[in-house]
Amino acid sequence: MVDATHTSYPAGDRSYFSLLKKDIHHKAQQAGFNAGRLAELDLVLAELTSNLHKYANDGEILVSVGRDALGDYMEIIAIDNGPGMVDPAKMMQDGYSTGSSMGHGLGSISRMSDVFDLYSVKGWGSIILSRLYQSPPDVKKLPLHNLEIKTLVVAKTGETVSGDGTYYKTEGNTVKMLVADGLGHGVEANVAVNEAVKCFETCPHELPVDILRYLHQGIRKTRGMVGTVVTFDVEAKKLQIAGIGNIAAKLLHLGGDVKNQISYNGIIGHNIPNTMNNQQYNFADYSYLILCSDGIKSRLDLNKYQGIGRYDAAVLAAAIYKDFSRRTDDTSVVIVKLR
Repeated sequence: MVDATHTSYPAGDRSYFSLLKKDIHHKAQQAGFNAGRLAELDLVLAELTSNLHKYANDGEILVSVGRDALGDYMEIIAIDNGPGMVDPAKMMQDGYSTGSSMGHGLGSISRMSDVFDLYSVKGWGSIILSRLYQSPPDVKKLPLHNLEIKTLVVAKTGETVSGDGTYYKTEGNTVKMLVADGLGHGVEANVAVNEAVKCFETCPHELPVDILRYLHQGIRKTRGMVGTVVTFDVEAKKLQIAGIGNIAAKLLHLGGDVKNQISYNGIIGHNIPNTMNNQQYNFADYSYLILCSDGIKSRLDLNKYQGIGRYDAAVLAAAIYKDFSRRTDDTSVVIVKLR
């Protein structure tokens, strides 16, 4: 089942921290994390919530249980609107603290995490990424293709499922990806997206337009959706893309020009154009492909994130979510780093 990739926990109220940590611990336990990893996860959560309480102006924790080429993992992203850090590297040093603690917090999180990133800007706030795998990851299992794909999908507040969904699969030298937003939100929107993913998994077609037409036929009994399909030829280093509806797609270099991909009008499953064309681009011309549902405001200013290209792509996804999420709908952000 395709659903929200991340669960959002408000972290502005200290009285909520105990419940938050208990719920996240339970998620990891259900996912099969052993006692040792659970203990490390608990320590990471304790340090993150402590930092949010001491230094942040409100905050939010996003949690995901996922799987990639390195195995099953728990991802924790702490987002705040606090004062930010002038020198994040110095804050990582054991023994350094701006308060009365011993100053082991961020360094401890880093040591217990298999993947750790800290992005902070004075006056803007901070994003801390911690990813813990069930078993020590073997970097030899990393895919040989030159793509880094990170997704962040958060359900509308109050909903138990998300009407947004993302899915991608690898077939030889080709990676095929679908980003979809079922009409409205909630259960029926989620059904539409999941039916589309079932069709996408078995679709025999290679080109985005043909895949969209196949999905259109396959989800006619649902309320419908908007969606964008991208195919990446990782050997030729080219991508092809086509979309129907308001999934925003941008090709760009951070700090440089942005190419906005124009989608066709219509609703997949109800009415789509008779004539559509695939658009093709070279990896070498861009650093990123970014796709967002309409839960993200359309006027993104990505030039404000100086140096963020050096970090895990999940950090950029979280920064976009932090600054541009409407918070009134399901939200999805997909970052593809073209390398």
